[in-house]
Amino acid sequence: MRRYILGLAAAAAALLAGCANPAVPPIEGIVWQVDNEHTEPEGDWQRLGVRRLLVQWTVVDNLAFVPGTDVPPGARMPDWQRIARQPWAQEVIVGLAGRFDERGARGDLEGLVALSARVARTPPPVNIAGWYFPIEIDPTWMEAYRLRTLLDQLPRPLWISVYDSANVGPEELAQSLSEWLPPDVGVFFQDGVGVHAREAYVARHYANVLVRRLGRERVRLIAEAFRPQPGGGFRPATVDELRPQLATYAGFPIYLFEGPRYVQPALVEALAAGQQQR
Repeated sequence: MRRYILGLAAAAAALLAGCANPAVPPIEGIVWQVDNEHTEPEGDWQRLGVRRLLVQWTVVDNLAFVPGTDVPPGARMPDWQRIARQPWAQEVIVGLAGRFDERGARGDLEGLVALSARVARTPPPVNIAGWYFPIEIDPTWMEAYRLRTLLDQLPRPLWISVYDSANVGPEELAQSLSEWLPPDVGVFFQDGVGVHAREAYVARHYANVLVRRLGRERVRLIAEAFRPQPGGGFRPATVDELRPQLATYAGFPIYLFEGPRYVQPALVEALAAGQQQR
């Protein structure tokens, strides 16, 4: 296995060495994590090819950011009609009900699924391309299989997200998902590059294995557009950090996390220039 990974690293290095500024592939989507401080996403992400918006959730910690629910509203309601007119939101994958705290979310699966089913009945006025249940799955969560029947309560097309905090490897991760994940539910794989969990070439290998096991139409790649900040927290990735990361994922549907916070106009400008070299 070590020899194989080293081979992947050598191949990736050779590929990128052939071009000091590797071309940036088209970006399919942008992720927006709505909260009380971030209710009006602004950007020119369509310059990168973005036409899909993935909304992390529309209800979080018992605050609703869509009208018509029985949940107390957030401090400010997003202008969904304005969002629907944006070129980067021609299609929207609507996140349902979640929590900021991962442990708390995993401990209330039944409640969140039931609330999500109610939220889906009063969707925002956007062009809905699918639904996202905001529970993040990783190999350390031994009870993830409980979602197998619970997800039947939610509308389709439906997506969940997956990451590998334990670094069990792509084969074991894909095998676990294939054993319990309903065949009509898609996967957003979080690359882990932003938190320095792995290099981009390894994340691409994960995506390749997931495609082989689950099918190409069920796999999307989330590219983390941030990096750890000295003293704590995160900062936007620089163009020199993000450009080769994205180039490694050429051929995959890529979603940038998180657009409003980390993918600002100057970064879009630099990445767009990288696309023009294609």
